Amino acid sequence: MSARPLPSSAPAAQGVDASGVLAFLDALDAAPDIEPHSLMILRHDRLVASGWWAPYTPERPHLLYSISKSFTATAAGIAAGEGLIRLDDPVISYFPEFEADITDPRSRAMLVRHVASMASGHESDALFEARDRDREDLVRGFLLVPPQRDPGTVFAYNQPATLTLAAIVQRASGQSLIEYLRPRLLDPLGIGEVAWLRDRKGRELGFSGLHATTDALARLGLLYLRGGVWEGERLLPEWWVAEATRPQIPNADGMVGDDWRQGYGFKFWMSRHGYRGDGAYGQFCVVLPEQDAVIATTADTPDMQALLNLVWEHLLPAFRPAPLPGAEETDAALAQRLAGLALPPATGEAAPPEGAEAWSAAAFTPDGGVCGHLPKLTAVGLTRDADGWALTLTEDGHPLRLPLGDTGWSVTAEPVPTAVSGGWTDADTLVVDVAFLETPHHLDVTCSLKDRTFTARWRTEPLHSRPLRAMCAPRASA
Repeated sequence: MSARPLPSSAPAAQGVDASGVLAFLDALDAAPDIEPHSLMILRHDRLVASGWWAPYTPERPHLLYSISKSFTATAAGIAAGEGLIRLDDPVISYFPEFEADITDPRSRAMLVRHVASMASGHESDALFEARDRDREDLVRGFLLVPPQRDPGTVFAYNQPATLTLAAIVQRASGQSLIEYLRPRLLDPLGIGEVAWLRDRKGRELGFSGLHATTDALARLGLLYLRGGVWEGERLLPEWWVAEATRPQIPNADGMVGDDWRQGYGFKFWMSRHGYRGDGAYGQFCVVLPEQDAVIATTADTPDMQALLNLVWEHLLPAFRPAPLPGAEETDAALAQRLAGLALPPATGEAAPPEGAEAWSAAAFTPDGGVCGHLPKLTAVGLTRDADGWALTLTEDGHPLRLPLGDTGWSVTAEPVPTAVSGGWTDADTLVVDVAFLETPHHLDVTCSLKDRTFTARWRTEPLHSRPLRAMCAPRASA
């Protein structure tokens, strides 16, 4: 279904100082390690600011990484409200087929509330050990990893704990997470198509892999801000919202960054201000009850704390207690700025300064025989036809053809949504930036004509191991 647009308002009418939002945008421009992709700000149930940095667009899903956990927790809250699951049930009770295998007393004592709050008793992430113990069924593998401490006594950011919570909801409901959430959450909120990566058992990962729009993040945050009620209809139990968004377990030990040391709820982080869902590389859903506001972002940054610091520095003071009269000019300046947001394309000329024939049909091999985090990227080819230049990346025998375009970003929808920019920096060097538009990630490719070699590196490394042709929201045809 198509989403009804969120009600909108001029910032000043909702007590939002547009100059603070402009300062935030300036700070993002000046931050070398933060590449913003989108921003939505809601105040008093109204959308007061939104923008997407071209080539990113509002309707395109974006890999949310660990905000997936907040959607999984929401499914668990709905299931608890329906009586399908109970927080104080032992986890093992939902998987009777593992009864004989799980003998460790701490594993058997683990409750649903413990996997919901990252308090399974493990002292660190058990993902890789769970895979070692059972690669085909990570829930079984996780339950076979003995916790070092009693469940409920220690925090550890533990991916298979959330996978297990997701599997419990799927087991109890008899549906996939998306099937379960569609009539209970996604449709009522007006959230359109979403897609989720799955494990080898065919279950949504739960802890990561959800692809959805920034608008979906904003709506989820607003639902929690309103205590689980949407347009007069209760979608989430009130008690669940209260429990999910308060500290269930302290997490100050061993965590890096001030906003990762404030306590953890049910798949929501407590922040220095409010609470949030977050995903790797700058995906945020920040809920600010004191300011009656929600901030949603997508981005590509290795420094998530720096992005939150800018939110606290510039956006938090912009929320004023009353409407701001006489601010029409500043509101208009912000609207104009938001409408023109764009990422700068990579530098380079649209054609080689000399020797175009030498570049046409040129083939390149990996510099040194190894290509960073892409050992299967074995060749790069360059061709020119009536439509212009195109780069072909060959990975594990599969070619991915990417048109270069003449200037700016060249956007391609198939076989994988990408935006490509770049060109020749000199007669010997072609530099190309490949943005995989349904993820946070960029691949930087440099070709040397002199050596007939190429290098390729991820600007930020994808956390899911997928071939280039699958660097997008999973589709039914994939």
